[in-house]
Amino acid sequence: MTTTDLYDDDELHDGGHGGGGDYVQPPRKSRLGKVVLVAVILALLAGGLGAVWLQRKIDPPGAPGAAVAVTIPEGSSTARIAAILHDKGVISNATIFRYYVRVKGEDPFEAGIFKLRRNQDFDSVVSTLHQGGEVAYERLTVPEGKTLKQIAELVGKLPGRSGSKFLQLAQSGQVKSQYQAAGSTNLEGLLFPDTYNFEAKDDELAILERMSAEFETRATALGANAPNARLKVSPYQLLVIASLVETESKVDAERPKIAQVIYNRMAKGMPLQIDATVLYAREQTGASRRPNGRVLFRDLEIDSPYNTYKVKGIPPTPIAAFGEASLRAALRPEAGPWLYYVKTEADGTHAFATTLAEHNRNIADAKRRGVNP
Repeated sequence: MTTTDLYDDDELHDGGHGGGGDYVQPPRKSRLGKVVLVAVILALLAGGLGAVWLQRKIDPPGAPGAAVAVTIPEGSSTARIAAILHDKGVISNATIFRYYVRVKGEDPFEAGIFKLRRNQDFDSVVSTLHQGGEVAYERLTVPEGKTLKQIAELVGKLPGRSGSKFLQLAQSGQVKSQYQAAGSTNLEGLLFPDTYNFEAKDDELAILERMSAEFETRATALGANAPNARLKVSPYQLLVIASLVETESKVDAERPKIAQVIYNRMAKGMPLQIDATVLYAREQTGASRRPNGRVLFRDLEIDSPYNTYKVKGIPPTPIAAFGEASLRAALRPEAGPWLYYVKTEADGTHAFATTLAEHNRNIADAKRRGVNP
């Protein structure tokens, strides 16, 4: 959100935009509990009680499912490996797998990348893990808030990959997403920010397909594909709003509030006045990003559908890749009357206001305390 101060042409625009808990050690299960659980499993196997149920966990009926690459990090315990296999859908019960391996004396396992299948039987999983994985892989980390162009630059740093080719593919329509707007070939905002492990044979297209598929999986799991009559936005508009939340907030707890401000301003027909959209509009003209993402007064006059100071409503596309926290916030904004926010703490925390007068007081307070909003 913006202030009402005036600026010289080259003066910095001070927009009021954005920008864990303690870990508790879980109680250890008693040794007696583990012994009892092992005894119960052995009793089930020996005595036949629940044998059918247990056997379906150990050896699922039917053929294994789709292939999946599973990365086992260095130093992983059997419990950690079981959890990873469960998360990937290779096994349906991590606890049973963990004790099955222990009872049969099959552990430990080595680190690496393993090619497994969903709903695979325990014995073949164990056999594959003992054979050793493909240790050599290339890691790509895509942080939240990156534009498609910036993601392409990261891909271009991988050996033998081209950032420009990745960007061309991401804008060509060759890879399609169920979340794209009708007639769009642009995957801006539709690639999930995460850490990926790729093999040397994975080219730019394979990398793009993986990131697009991951986005679809995560977004659909959160319900982003369902029409939302309460919010009065389409699924694609919802993603645009999630991208705005991502670029405006650095504090997860505030994201639902920032989403509500966006919805409130849209409902009142107010321009969103989000500095991140101005930066995006500026970069669309070929200009480079300024240090620290600064916005100058003259930037607010850029003629672009992404300039939310001049154009009411949300931009035509997302402006950055966003994580699950921002998408949840867009789906479930925190109810409240706020229309403004401004950064008031160095860690990115904002103060929210309903009136312009209150907002200006928050800005003045932040400046007085040396916080540059």
